[in-house]
Amino acid sequence: MLTTTLAAAAHEMSPAVADITVSETRVELSIILQGEAIVAGIDLSSITDTNNSPRADAYDALRDLPPDDFAERFREDWPELSEGVRLMAGDTALDSTLDEVGTAEAMSEDLPRETRIVVSAALPDDGSDVTFGWASDYGPVILRQIAPDLPEGEEAYSAFLGPGQTSAPLPRVGSMQLGWVESFVDYVGLGFTHILPKGLDHILFVLGLFFFSLQMRPLLYQVTSFTVAHTITLALAALGIVTVPVAVVEPLIALSIAYVAVENILRPKLSRVRLAVVFGFGLLHGLGFASVLGEIGLSPGHFISSLIAFNIGVELGQLTVIAVAFFAIAFWFGQRPWYRQRVVIPASLAIGAMGLWWTVERVIL
Repeated sequence: MLTTTLAAAAHEMSPAVADITVSETRVELSIILQGEAIVAGIDLSSITDTNNSPRADAYDALRDLPPDDFAERFREDWPELSEGVRLMAGDTALDSTLDEVGTAEAMSEDLPRETRIVVSAALPDDGSDVTFGWASDYGPVILRQIAPDLPEGEEAYSAFLGPGQTSAPLPRVGSMQLGWVESFVDYVGLGFTHILPKGLDHILFVLGLFFFSLQMRPLLYQVTSFTVAHTITLALAALGIVTVPVAVVEPLIALSIAYVAVENILRPKLSRVRLAVVFGFGLLHGLGFASVLGEIGLSPGHFISSLIAFNIGVELGQLTVIAVAFFAIAFWFGQRPWYRQRVVIPASLAIGAMGLWWTVERVIL
């Protein structure tokens, strides 16, 4: 019975991390990925929970293999899997080889195992730049260029590539600095997508603020307090000044959702206490945002612009949530005498219940 339970455990997939080294004659990739999901044929561009895939049984069977046995299985499947790894020199597709593959023991039954592979390819003599991309089904990937001997002032390339995206061209000598505008836009998009569609917990918190009052001043005060707070901790956590375990932050974020929803019902009056509480919870949400940004592995030269851009993306996501809620609900029904009883209270109850469930799930389950 225990074996069946463990095999059915849901695993949250995180982006792969690829380190690329480009020399005059050769390119090498070191990639940490969720190998079982890729071998099982799970589409990581559309799901993050293995139990939501029709290929969940195949994933669970691979998960049950000892690490060395799975590594051997990965080698056997590499001829087919390699078709999804795209290394190009100019317009020429490179013929890559799998040099190493190893699978680590899982830290717990609730976490996916990590597989590390090393892939390399010889480069043609034409001096053309190198690009990397992989199949959309393999999901997102964080790509970092390893270039320890850069001249002073130059930066190594770093990017978050969505499913199916291709890197910017990487020159063989030195490194390429991603254009400031292009980099800025990339991280605005990353911050926005962390709210919409990926940040359901943050969406519910913002909706909790929205349903507090139809008046613009209370909403403005709350959103400003929340924004200032999460901007502070996002910067401090990204700089490494403040570090709080995710196991602590995530349940508290869920509890913050429940709190604002309950207060919407019991005490719908703006007060200094409400603003202080929203500010405090904003500090927590900033730590949650930082955990996402911290996965990117930014070079020092990209840090400030990427931090600002990511925060702008988060704000645009939050404003979009408020705008959609307003035009979908409040614009039509906000002035009706029954708006609070039939819309605000039921919506707040649903938000609060979800927050409480997530709190229990993240602490106990």
